[in-house]
Amino acid sequence: MSERIYVGNLPFKTTDDELKQIFDPFGNVEEANVIRYKQSNRSKGYAFVMMGNEEALKAVEALNESEYQKRILKVRIAKPRNNFPKQKASVQPQSIRIGID
Repeated sequence: MSERIYVGNLPFKTTDDELKQIFDPFGNVEEANVIRYKQSNRSKGYAFVMMGNEEALKAVEALNESEYQKRILKVRIAKPRNNFPKQKASVQPQSIRIGID
């Protein structure tokens, strides 16, 4: 089973490949995604990495509070987003009755 790792305080120029290289020494990196703004494609300064459970725990322990390009990284197991809707509920038009009784 895989764990999703949150990586915060990344330098804005960090790429997905650079992120993968940071986590490679701790095991197989399944996915490494720097989160970007849709409009400008500029990094938001955080990312998510997918790794196996034990590998993820080792990576979090070793990399949390470590320095990367003069920035102190925040690395932890990502919390599930239970309050975030997976898909937007479709809005059904309602009939409006206008009239004078």
